[in-house]
Amino acid sequence: MSRFETRNFLPKNFQPKNPDYRAIAIHTFEQQRAMKTLGISIARLEPGGVDLAMDYSAEFTQQHGFIHAGIITAGLDNACGIAAFTLMPALTGILTVEFKTNLLAPARGQRFAFRATVVKPGRTLTVCEARAYATHDGVETLIATMSGTLMALAAREEAAKDGAPAPV
Repeated sequence: MSRFETRNFLPKNFQPKNPDYRAIAIHTFEQQRAMKTLGISIARLEPGGVDLAMDYSAEFTQQHGFIHAGIITAGLDNACGIAAFTLMPALTGILTVEFKTNLLAPARGQRFAFRATVVKPGRTLTVCEARAYATHDGVETLIATMSGTLMALAAREEAAKDGAPAPV
């Protein structure tokens, strides 16, 4: 845990509405080609919370050699989405409807973590908070924060009948 993180940021004791939340959240994450392209993986997953991890890649840097803010924002957004998704009912999809990102320090490091937790789950809208950390020379630094709102998408009837996965 970094010197900036407090115990209050850890997910509350949420109960998932879907007993298969873990498998479905992992499947949803793995279907996202953008996350594969960025090399982002799930490091921790629990009801209402997720940690994602990414190694440094020069392919994702901006002109000063730092990881581009768009990459950091994508990791934070996805962490919020997966954290919210863990609390949604079966046959539900998810979309981000709003987020606010604060960039606090240059994204310089060998490894990056995106940690999200649900603040307030809802039937339609869920509010999450996320933090991005960079590990550089063994020191973890808070580099960005996000507040996001995510929307549950009800499964289409024909998808449920065909056994197709819910929209993601």
